[in-house]
Amino acid sequence: MNVHRTFDHLWRDRCDTSSQRSPRVLIRVFVTPGGLERSVAFYEQLQGVVADAGFPFPDAGLRLAMVGAFLLIEGSDDALAPFTSTTGTLLVDDVRPYHDRLVAAGAEIIFPLQVVPTGAAFNAVHPDGTVVEYVHHRPDPHGR
Repeated sequence: MNVHRTFDHLWRDRCDTSSQRSPRVLIRVFVTPGGLERSVAFYEQLQGVVADAGFPFPDAGLRLAMVGAFLLIEGSDDALAPFTSTTGTLLVDDVRPYHDRLVAAGAEIIFPLQVVPTGAAFNAVHPDGTVVEYVHHRPDPHGR
């Protein structure tokens, strides 16, 4: 795939998911420090795609990349610990309807709906115990 992109600043091929028709399911892959670029290359080769987003999450000590069906999350064991209980990420057009339906269904919101660097997100524990992150993307102030 040989597309070299850095994961130390926010970039996305598509920065607004508001017109996305169906959710994009992202399987989480946790990567040790220094391994993100190698993992990106593996998942690009595996799926025949190139990474379509990368961004740091410095407050949490993480770097992330979206590659096809995978969300790669790089960090130390301590930095990753709060994120490993989440089964997956659902990239949607708008998180608010999902939030409202989940609350009505009795789901527990464990990370409140809030603005994040990529748009807005929240985490919920479904009635069966599954933990899912819901996120929608919107352009940042620089249009990224």
